[in-house]
Amino acid sequence: MAKTAIRKLPKPERRAQLIETAKEILRECGADALTLGHLAERAGVSKPIAYEHFGTREGLLIALSHEIEERHTTKLKKALSQTPADLPSIAGIIAATYIECAAENGSEWQAMSSALRGNAEMDRVQQELADDYVALIAAAVAPHSRLAESDLRLRCAGIAGAAETIAREFVRGRATESDAAVNLAALIVNGFA
Repeated sequence: MAKTAIRKLPKPERRAQLIETAKEILRECGADALTLGHLAERAGVSKPIAYEHFGTREGLLIALSHEIEERHTTKLKKALSQTPADLPSIAGIIAATYIECAAENGSEWQAMSSALRGNAEMDRVQQELADDYVALIAAAVAPHSRLAESDLRLRCAGIAGAAETIAREFVRGRATESDAAVNLAALIVNGFA
């Protein structure tokens, strides 16, 4: 049987293909099955190609985390730029976008989040991403708040934690997408009203 040649892709396209394949593995098999060897096999490339792009399994998980967060913040920034400048509208967009991203990423988001815990570099990256998200929502709600900057940041960190918890409830089937978004929006409004 003849071996099929690996189609040469430009590096950015190959990386995107590997990221998408990694998300499929997470969705279908869970985080434990996501190794660079499994990724290479599933993507139809050699192991060295997977290692060249990510270095380690942790590097792959970090890349996935960045990709998901970048997509989320891009959507949120675009939606906020088109939203009326009142707190209920802003809260509704923040909530709807967060829950929509949880719907898009489903179980792979939870599996990846769990797999990212426990390693110092991965913990640092997760904290950095969380800090960026908190800063984004703080900037959006700041015009509607009389809180000191430190209190505003703390409340936004609490809202981010609530968003993650409500999204987990939704992903687990314990709330509808609409109910999750409405309740998260209510928490945001009540937190700054």
